Amino acid sequence: MINLDERYSLEAHVADGGLAVPSSGASTDLRQRLAAGLQRLQGDRQQPDSMLGWIDQPTRTLDALADHQAVLRQAFPDVTDVVVLGIGGSALGMLAVHDAFKQHHETKPQLHVVDNVDPDVIQPLMDGLDPRHTVVNVVSKSGTTAETMAAYMLFEAWLHRHLGAEKGDRHIVVTTDPEAGILRPMAQSRGLITFDIPPSVGGRYSVLTPVGVVPSILMGYDVQGMAEGAASVNEDVAALGVDSLPARLALTHEMLRPLGLNMVVMMPYSSRLRRLSDWFVQLWAESLGKRLDRNGGIVHAGTTPIPASGTTDQHAQVQLFNEGPNDKWTVFIKLAEAAHHVVLPEPNDSLQDLAYLGGHRLQDLMNAEQLATAAALANNGRPSVTLTIERLTPATFGALLQTFMWQTALVGELMGIDAFDQPGVEMGKRYTYALMGRPGFESVRDELGLDGDA
Repeated sequence: MINLDERYSLEAHVADGGLAVPSSGASTDLRQRLAAGLQRLQGDRQQPDSMLGWIDQPTRTLDALADHQAVLRQAFPDVTDVVVLGIGGSALGMLAVHDAFKQHHETKPQLHVVDNVDPDVIQPLMDGLDPRHTVVNVVSKSGTTAETMAAYMLFEAWLHRHLGAEKGDRHIVVTTDPEAGILRPMAQSRGLITFDIPPSVGGRYSVLTPVGVVPSILMGYDVQGMAEGAASVNEDVAALGVDSLPARLALTHEMLRPLGLNMVVMMPYSSRLRRLSDWFVQLWAESLGKRLDRNGGIVHAGTTPIPASGTTDQHAQVQLFNEGPNDKWTVFIKLAEAAHHVVLPEPNDSLQDLAYLGGHRLQDLMNAEQLATAAALANNGRPSVTLTIERLTPATFGALLQTFMWQTALVGELMGIDAFDQPGVEMGKRYTYALMGRPGFESVRDELGLDGDA
């Protein structure tokens, strides 16, 4: 489903002054560590307190899909707009899904993801929506994320003001923890439609849970195809182990990192995958940027993810990638076939210098640009790998999602860090609560040394 081309990573194609192929001993050691990490993940996924529920989530999604579809289709037969209130993992995954498939659903509802508290975005959005045909889906595991809950307060008041409290509540869907948090009891007391975020799945791994599934169903997207594609990656990991695609990507990362390549560029050659890069940035950065290792030692681990887009960034960031600091490696994603077959016409007599383009497909040009960029980077000693998919379908998209989640988890194993917590994010949340005057956070405000208003 996804083919990996490593010719420009650790092979002789990379120019002198770039990379040296690691010794066979180093490679063997990495493979052994990778196998041990994979075994640990596979074993721990069954533990009740693990955060590895994302591994089996595709199967759970397939099992629950018919029930989810029935509930949503019965409740919202004539929806024109879907508003998702979430941030980080509660938003980026759905944005990636939407960008991948929106062009094929022009007559479907419009999606609006509110992932910031910018009043210059929220107020015009509310002013332009018809509340009678709008579904508001609030997504928060704890119900305490300040940005998401601020947006929810506004949209709840907006629905109640226009439709009345009882009827307005029929337009609200709550996606939250099945038991904990403040949204669950509120939703139950008012009879709101609710869906569960599995406790064993963190936000950045949650795109195939109801976090992404609920709005995808409302939008008419092929959730079954995405889940089946993701499940196929699990099958490959189980069958191939360290030779599976996610493991090979993780191995490449750990071969390159000690050579000073501490940045990972995610560069799809498809505008439909631009948001996938944004989703990957959060997945990678929040999972692998850690101060402590599993033993409590200070390591300040992590490599920095950089989103890029082909061909656009060939005329922007690629100059830096080629001639700037040699501290990056690139993951390209290439489509063999686009959804639309567009052939360039033969130029008229006044444009004969462009005759070389005539008769070629636009996709041929896209793919030539991708290969040219990879070759140019290699010529400057900058490694890359290329992932090729035949077509961008729900199945191949789901496979990409699951591949990158597995790769991230396996790199965490090789680094010896916990890829499933985010203490750096939680500290910022605590400071926000203190600055906004949330009770119980007075001592945190004192830490900031602030008197009076922030």
